[in-house]
Amino acid sequence: MDNYVQFSRLWTVEDVSEFLGVPVSTLYQWRTKGYGPAGRRVGKYIRYRPQDVSAWVDQLSDEVA
Repeated sequence: MDNYVQFSRLWTVEDVSEFLGVPVSTLYQWRTKGYGPAGRRVGKYIRYRPQDVSAWVDQLSDEVA
């Protein structure tokens, strides 16, 4: 049996922006405030695991301000 880990493509800030429907600048602001989905620095870039973004959305409150 082969043991391997299957990785999905990491999302860029632009990918997450499109998925969430928010401007890229909002993601950067959230990041500086410790809010938003968990991102990781890969070299000079921020990358997101799709499952982390989905988990973050799932934990948001259903209440509308």
